[in-house]
Amino acid sequence: MSLKIELRPAERIIIGNSVITNGDNRAKLYVDGTAPILREKDILTSDTANSPARRIYLCIQLMYLGQDLSKHKETYFTLINDFLQAAPSALTIVDTINSKILTNSLYPALKEAKALIRYEEELLRDVQPVRSESLPEHG
Repeated sequence: MSLKIELRPAERIIIGNSVITNGDNRAKLYVDGTAPILREKDILTSDTANSPARRIYLCIQLMYLGQDLSKHKETYFTLINDFLQAAPSALTIVDTINSKILTNSLYPALKEAKALIRYEEELLRDVQPVRSESLPEHG
């Protein structure tokens, strides 16, 4: 069964090692095969991976697109360990991501990494900014 993908005008998609850019009109693609596929809205770059959870997502994305876990494994576990030290409450999400990776279910791992990004955003929203006038003076 083919995967049906509808692209908006000028939308980009990665299929395997290729970036495909749609023309001026909506388009439908039917893809057969097992090449990794990512829509533009799901792609992070090193510039847009600007938080710890986004860097984890980017690492999994690289695993998925390159179909090579070993190349990124050390970086992934360093990022995960650092994240869990800062936010141990994320352990359930991280365990789910790890489980997906260990079973080579990299696309589902990416979806779970999006949940980690949302969780990180919630944590940061709950942090109250410290105003400088409330800080004690050092002297």
